Amino acid sequence: MPYSIALDGPAGTGKTTMAKLIADKLDFLYVDTGAMYRALAVYFLSSGTDTGDEKAMEEALRDVTVEIKHENGEQRVYVNGDDVTARLRTEEVSKMASVTSQYAAVRGKLLDLQRSLAIDNDVIMDGRDIGTVVLPNATIKFFLTAKPEVRALRRYNQLVEQGKLSGATLETIEAEIRERDYRDSHRKNAPLIKADDAIEVDTSELSLEEEINQIISLISERIN
Repeated sequence: MPYSIALDGPAGTGKTTMAKLIADKLDFLYVDTGAMYRALAVYFLSSGTDTGDEKAMEEALRDVTVEIKHENGEQRVYVNGDDVTARLRTEEVSKMASVTSQYAAVRGKLLDLQRSLAIDNDVIMDGRDIGTVVLPNATIKFFLTAKPEVRALRRYNQLVEQGKLSGATLETIEAEIRERDYRDSHRKNAPLIKADDAIEVDTSELSLEEEINQIISLISERIN
């Protein structure tokens, strides 16, 4: 029976980076569920869908397909056959994904795809509701946390490194993170909450290497 690892937590806790590295070390399939929601956000932006009108969104979702492919060791995301991977991490798409992912129709569109990937593969998935909704019977669950100011600084430094700061300040980034935390944890559908059986890991004071070592050690205890 395949193993499944759920890695949940708010934005900026290092879920994606950590999940990729752990998947590589354990030879698991990495599934970035957030990328799927971002893919739909790209579609909504490109199609001009009124995301304030849930019925309009439901209509738009009938005409979209999202595919996850692994090419040359990398995850690529396709929307209606077009590779949209390069657009997924823009601020515009991030904000749209945070807003639209609260809708039941959006989450339902992707749920079967996410679960199907765990049927025949050893997987590690990161997101907001993996341990509570997507993979409630995961082999092991983690919930990552970090102080908002720490997450804001990480995001700020990342944008500086990528040359994508575009006038954003550390203060505005922190405000956006706090707003996203509130929205994610208070949404009606699949809110961001820690699963009862998840292991909480605060990454505020840990280096990436320390985080990886700690989590892999806990995984090894469970699956070996």
